[in-house]
Amino acid sequence: MKKQLFFAVFILLSLTLLFQNISADEGMYPISEIDKLDLQAKGLEISPSEIYDPEGLSLIYAIVQVGATGSFVSPEGLIITNHHVAYSSVQAASTKEKDYIKHGFLARNRFEEIPAKGRTARITESYKDVSAEVLNAVKVGMDYAQMTKAVEKKIKEIVAEAEKRNPGKRAEVAEMFRGKTYVLFLYTYLKDIRLVYVPPRSVGEFGGDVDNWMWPRHTGDFSFLRAYVAPDGTPAEYSPENIPFRPKRYLKVDPEGVNEGDFVFLLGYPGRTYRHRTSHFWAFEEEVRMPWVVDWYAWQIDVMEKIGNDDREIALKHLSRIKGLSNTLKNYRGKLKGMNRLDLVNRKRREEEALQRFIGEDTARQAKYKDILEQIGQIFEERRGQAEYELILEYLRRSVNMVNFGYTVYEAAVELQKDDLERESAYMDRNFPRTKERLLMTLKNYYEPTDRKIFREILRRASRLPEKYHIPALDRIIKKDDPERAFDGFIEKAYSSTDLHLESVLEGALKMSLPELKKMKDPFIELAEALYPTYQKLKEAQKARRGALGHLHGQLIDVKKQFLQKEFIPDANRTLRLTFGRIRGYKPADAVCYRPITTLDGVIEKTTGQEPFDTPSQLLELFKTKDYGHFSHPDLKSVPVCILYDADTTGGNSGSPVLNARGELVGVNFDRAWEATINDYAWNESYSRSIAVDIRYVLWVTQKFGNVAYLLEEMDVLNKL
Repeated sequence: MKKQLFFAVFILLSLTLLFQNISADEGMYPISEIDKLDLQAKGLEISPSEIYDPEGLSLIYAIVQVGATGSFVSPEGLIITNHHVAYSSVQAASTKEKDYIKHGFLARNRFEEIPAKGRTARITESYKDVSAEVLNAVKVGMDYAQMTKAVEKKIKEIVAEAEKRNPGKRAEVAEMFRGKTYVLFLYTYLKDIRLVYVPPRSVGEFGGDVDNWMWPRHTGDFSFLRAYVAPDGTPAEYSPENIPFRPKRYLKVDPEGVNEGDFVFLLGYPGRTYRHRTSHFWAFEEEVRMPWVVDWYAWQIDVMEKIGNDDREIALKHLSRIKGLSNTLKNYRGKLKGMNRLDLVNRKRREEEALQRFIGEDTARQAKYKDILEQIGQIFEERRGQAEYELILEYLRRSVNMVNFGYTVYEAAVELQKDDLERESAYMDRNFPRTKERLLMTLKNYYEPTDRKIFREILRRASRLPEKYHIPALDRIIKKDDPERAFDGFIEKAYSSTDLHLESVLEGALKMSLPELKKMKDPFIELAEALYPTYQKLKEAQKARRGALGHLHGQLIDVKKQFLQKEFIPDANRTLRLTFGRIRGYKPADAVCYRPITTLDGVIEKTTGQEPFDTPSQLLELFKTKDYGHFSHPDLKSVPVCILYDADTTGGNSGSPVLNARGELVGVNFDRAWEATINDYAWNESYSRSIAVDIRYVLWVTQKFGNVAYLLEEMDVLNKL
């Protein structure tokens, strides 16, 4: 069946022409491009200025970034997003006695709403092209590392000046086309976000990893949050005196939902796509980086699941991490299978061969662009040689909590000695409070036996590196005569003699100078000091690589535009984008046709009584009595659960509102179909499909199952029923 599926997709993709990736998949439009689209000819019934108008109160003011995407759905700061987006905050608030992951969370009034720990929200206010200002920082004679540093410093200066001119706002500069165009975004930045209603895991995560990235789906992947501000209306940290934020615009909810063939559009903050990258990048991802990460994530998941099997309190500490790793793991496996079966790297190579022939047809082009692709290839060839060395260093800090704590503390002491604009971004005055908050959030879920096992495995993998890539600080631990015994001895001594896992100690260490840290004689701070030169050397090499690739990609974009004789939109980069399409099924294989709307009947069909298909008894009873209220589909005779559409999305679009032709909320995006896991590299209208929870299921669960009718009243839904 799977062979047929991918063969069918391969045939569909083969029908496209050279560079089809650039022309056909341009579906994530920057807000600056909206007025260039003839959306009304596509099916939009409102004016495009209703979506974005720099002089008016358009829909973009209802769109908020809360880790991924969310939307304001009431004048009282109520936000709807995905269950999986809110998941880490729910987990952070959960205990063995109050297991909000398992049982859900419900605030029956404002006083019962609790902080969504680690959660902030930002709203796009404006944008401005600052490409010339950024690129003017690059001077003749600079090497690539110096170019990268000059660009980074100029961006920091632009951001600092923008925030000075706009007190209380948050500024960011986004690279749109690599090494070529830069845009300054100004955001309202809200810091007090609270949990309002989160359905239990058996609804919000129904199907679990089994159904993840698959269609048909029957998952109630939604949650409600609320944003608060100080009594004077300014953004503020959590305080009981804070009041609900009043957005400039909020989305109207259409409880009638959508039907097959209806026009829809999405606004949101898609993560990163790589469609304008070269075959060298794609091949590196397919052959080197993604397989390594898949193996490493699978190993960690197995360890954490086994350790938490018999103790719910330990399992709760692991849940959010496992969920994140599992999501990426399955996504990467889908990408790898799709890239291999569709032969995407070789297709990209053929596109580049056509581009190279175009370059060779003109003497001036040849002089300027002849060696671009070859130079990019050389950079990736060098990167391949040291890939595992870099990955081990990256995941030594990312995966081993105690190494992360020690290194962050040490690096903070180094960076805080510098002028603010000279520091690494995480340690600048504007960012350091959040850096500390994230570190302390990680500490909440720290479990020493798990950390020991992960650290030991990283050491074992580091011990297998070729001699030229040995890491000096780890070589002191890895004794060649008996490495296994050395691992165990160091780990036992280090973990038994550190206090850095204590919140008061970690918080205190983040305030210390280097001499003060050295007096602590903490083994993980000492390890950080030993690792620091290696990380600094790697950082310099990566800056040089980024500078070189940025320069080359800027030229590549220029010549591709000449070749295609058209403009094309930049890859997604976590900035506000619009995408549109229709409610539409697809045919993944011969004689297989997927319809675009699933229903409550499918939830019942999948229910086994065992996780992850353990539908709550109350929901089963509602189905048995056909208590659908106003949310039954007239033709399907059941409550719609999920919808499928051909709009172009990627990671970060989780939580994006699915809006009908009138700009009303009809769904909340949360996933893509399995065949669309390769969307980051290539998109095709025949098989790229995205998935949302239908607004009718959201409202039905909220009213009938959650008994939270006041939220429907707040969203002005009851008056429409």
